[in-house]
This record gives sequence, C-alpha cells and structure tokens, in this order.
Amino acid sequence: MLIIFLGVLSQWIAWRLQLPAIVLMSIAGLLVGPILGIIDPAESFGELFNPFISLAVAIILFEGSLNLNFKEIRTFGKPILRIVTLGAFIAWIVGSLAAHYIAGLSWAVAFVIGGLFIVTGPTVILPLLRQAKLKTRPAAILKWEGIVVDPFGALLALFAFQFVLFAIGDETAAAFGLFFLASLFSVALGAGAGGLMGMLFEKGQVPEFLKAPMVFGVVLLTFVVSDMVMHETGLLAVTAMGMVMANMNIASINDMRHFKENISVLLISSIFVMLTASLSLDVLIEIFNWQIISFVLATLFVVRPLSIWLSTIGTDLTIQEKTLVGWIAPRGIVALTVSGYFSGVLLEAGFADAELLTALTFALVFSTVIAHGFTIGWLGRKLGLASAEEPGIIIVGASRFAVKLGEVLADLNKNVMIVDPSWGSLQGARQVGLTTYAGEILSEHTDYEVEMTAYETMIVATETDSYNALVVNNFVPELGRTNLYQTAIHEGDPADFHSSLSGRTLFGDQWNIHELERKAEQGYTMRKTQLTEQFSYEDFLEKWTDDTIPLFVQRPQGKIEFFAESNKLEPKPGDAIISFTSPARQSDRTQERLENKRFKIATQTKA
Repeated sequence: MLIIFLGVLSQWIAWRLQLPAIVLMSIAGLLVGPILGIIDPAESFGELFNPFISLAVAIILFEGSLNLNFKEIRTFGKPILRIVTLGAFIAWIVGSLAAHYIAGLSWAVAFVIGGLFIVTGPTVILPLLRQAKLKTRPAAILKWEGIVVDPFGALLALFAFQFVLFAIGDETAAAFGLFFLASLFSVALGAGAGGLMGMLFEKGQVPEFLKAPMVFGVVLLTFVVSDMVMHETGLLAVTAMGMVMANMNIASINDMRHFKENISVLLISSIFVMLTASLSLDVLIEIFNWQIISFVLATLFVVRPLSIWLSTIGTDLTIQEKTLVGWIAPRGIVALTVSGYFSGVLLEAGFADAELLTALTFALVFSTVIAHGFTIGWLGRKLGLASAEEPGIIIVGASRFAVKLGEVLADLNKNVMIVDPSWGSLQGARQVGLTTYAGEILSEHTDYEVEMTAYETMIVATETDSYNALVVNNFVPELGRTNLYQTAIHEGDPADFHSSLSGRTLFGDQWNIHELERKAEQGYTMRKTQLTEQFSYEDFLEKWTDDTIPLFVQRPQGKIEFFAESNKLEPKPGDAIISFTSPARQSDRTQERLENKRFKIATQTKA
C-alpha cells in the first residue's frame, strides 16, 4: 500500500510543481527505506521481489515499443539507426575504458557494466519528454533510442559476460553460438506473438473487452518463455512484439496503448520506490567514493557526448540537436535490475570487485535522473528545441465564428491553429493569417503532420455534435477532459449525450455552433472589456444583454480562461472580458475606451 501510494503521490506532486517525477519517486523510496527504515521491499517480497520487477519492466518496455511506428521517423531514420548501432558501440567501448581506468574495475567487470550502461529506457525518457514538451524530432530520437537500446544494453552485457567466461575457460565457443541463437529466437518469438495478436484482432477473433487483457497476458508469456531460454533476452522479445503491433495499423491500437500507459505509470511509480527503498545505508555511503563520482562525471560529460557526436557525423542532425541528445541519457529501472543480476553472477564467477556494481549503478541512475530531469526543459528552450513556452489552442472546425475566435486569440499572442478536413473551408482562416491544417483531426496521419505537443487546449466546434463528442473522447488521454471544450449540443434532446461523452460546454447551453454562426453572419464582432475598480464585473453583468455573449477572460498575466458550463469564473479588476457582441452596441465602445484609458493611467501612476 505504502509503495503504491508514495509512487502515485510523487507523480501527482511532480505534476503540480512541474518537477521530474522520477526524482521525487526516488527520494520517497530513500526516505521510507534506508533513511527512516519504515519498509524494506526486498525483505517483504522475498523471492517475489526480482520476478515482480522483471515482469513490470517487460510491460513497461512493451508499452513504450507500442509507440515505435516507423512513419514517425521516415525523414530522420538515419541518425536514429546510427545512434542505436554505432553510438551504442562507441558508448560501450568508451564506457568500459572509464569503468576500468576511473572506477578501478577489472577488465571483465568493466566490459560487462560498460555494455549495460548504454541503456536509457522508457521508464525515465518518456516521463521526461512528457514534462519537457520537446519538438517532434529530438523527442522522437530520444524516445526511439531509449526503447530500442534498452534490450540491446542487457544483451551486450550478457555477451560481454559470455566472452569473459570463455576467456577464463569456463565456457566453450559453442556458448557464443547459443547466445546468438537465443537472441534470434527471442526476436522471432516476439515478432510472431505480435503478428498473431494483430491478425486475431483485425479478423475480429477477440472481443473488445478482452483485447487489452489478452495482450497483457501474451506479453508476460513471451517475456518469460524467452527469458527461460536465455536470461535477459525477454526484453528483446517484448520490444519486437510491440514494434510489430505498432506498425500493423491495428484499429484498436490506441485503446491498448492507453490501457498499457495507465498500467505503466502505476508500475513505474511503484518500482522506483521499491528499488530505492531496498537499498542499504552501506550502499548509499559507498556512493560517495571518489572513484564512483569520477566515473559518473566521465559518463555524463565524456562518454555520452562523444558517442553521439561521433556516431552522427554525416547525418542531418543540427548542432543544437546533437548537443541536446548528447546530454540527455538518464538511466533507469533496466540498469538497476540487470546490474543486480550481473553483480551476483560475476561474484559467483570469482570477480570480487563486482560488489561495487550496485553502488555504481545507483549513483549513475540517481545522478543522471536529477541532472537530466532538471535540465531537459531548460536546455531544450535554450537550444530552440522545445515547443512554445505557453502551449497553444487548437480549434476544430473552420466556421466564421471559429475564425473570429481564433483571430482574437492570436491578437492576444496565443498560438492558435484551426483544423478542418476541407481546404476551401479554411480560406477565411488563411486570409486573416491564422495557422491552419487541412486534414482529419482523428487520422493517424495527423499525428505525424501536426506537432501536438505545442497545444494543450482544444475547442471542438463543428456542426455535428456526435463528431464533436468523438473528437473529445479521442483526445482525453492526451489533453485531459478539463482542457477539452465543445460548443453546446443542438441536435435533439441534450440528455441523449452523457456528460462523460462530451467536453466542457462553451459559453452556455443556448449557444450552439449554429446560433454562434448566425450571430457571426449578422455582423457580431469580438469586443474586449477591461475591468477596473470603477467598472467591475458586476457592472459588466448589468450591461450584459441577449446580444452579448461572454467568451473568455484574460488574466493580467496573460492566462486565458473560457466561460463554460462547468467553469464558474469570477473576473476581477485588472482582468479583461472578451465577448461576442452585436454591432448595434457601438455606444458602449466609447465608454469602454474611456474606462480602458483611465485604467492605463491609474496603472502607470501606481508604477
């Protein structure tokens, strides 16, 4: 209970304070574990501790690989291929040299741990990308590297371990053949399982309510069967399974992805608390060894940048992109769990210095998570690789009212884009200089054409209520229901639409898109009313008649808040109310201009 509660609480606090969640989860685990001694998950779970973590890692890695659609990287696949092959090899060699000459490990242990430390992984990369809101290209590179290299890092460490045993005479040359055969088997097993699941789903052989649970069970089965053949190959199998399913264009892939994402968030939250709470005080003290600190610094500032810059020579990556990717490489759960396994087998093989691996791994994980977690957003903005600091607004539907709304938002320096399937319908939006996209918002193609991370609010204002509800429900996992708005329902009885199927109703029940469009045709215009101590919100309400529709409030800091059925706003002096007003109310404009002038003079006088 405490593990799950602390993990989810850490995620929530991180969301509220805009901090890296992984840092808070690690700190929470350290507090209740080695520092305060409240829990010891390794002792409590006993023999189930390692299997539980291994299965959780398999699910997390599969969920991450479900996002690896090759369409996403069709224009920059070369740098990703270089990074996950040549870059990984360079990181292995240079990292092994650092482990030997700086951390003081023997060559055998250094090459094993050097291979393992090339991993980053979805458990740490995906939460950081969600927080930093990087542009599509650098975010995709970091995501693909993190997911693809994760199983390869474990296999590289396993290969190095097999080579060490062969070198000291404990293994024969046949062991290498078995290693490669087991790796090929794991890829074939994962790809076959993914292809079979996809085929069954597309042929309707699995009911909707069983799809996610069946995939969940098959992922665990694939992982365990592969791992029974050879340890650590299960990660490769589930990655292959996820990538195959991601590229089969399965109709229900988004539903499975959302289900797995929810499970992954819960597992990541729990596992980080479990792993850090299971550490001992001796390991924490050992972290402050000067050799370990020197190795961590070398990994951060030499190994990682060198591997990225050398491997991407001749690619079209910019200097800014190389700098960002060369810095961001947080290690996570895979490094912690797999290093524990190799620490044990290396000690059994007679390598006494393998005792240092747990402290070394945790030092690297904690240092990279903190360093990269707190700098990814700042560095992305400094290098021009982050989306706009203030996320924008997407308006679905290119009606005359939508164009007027988009225009006034753009005048307030908001990033606005209008989306409509019809190129012709977008003509009015293009004429006033708004950003437009001609395409279906629900199409998978739109995911790769539109940089959705730049937008956090969506207004759905087409003429079809059922379509509006469909769009809202599709984007709930990405944007959250509080950031999804739609115009009032106008077809039939509003009771036909359950509140859970629609977004927040804009402007009130009576103002559906047809009514708003009729007002726009009558010449209604957007009007900004500045509230002051002399002209309050109550005064505005007295003048509010049927020919004035309040749309949203602009706070002094520039924040926008829409009038909605579920959003009871209380505008105050200093706020501005933007309303949709009849052209007949010209007499009020002179008074408002005078009030605005008085407000500016009063503000300047106070300053």
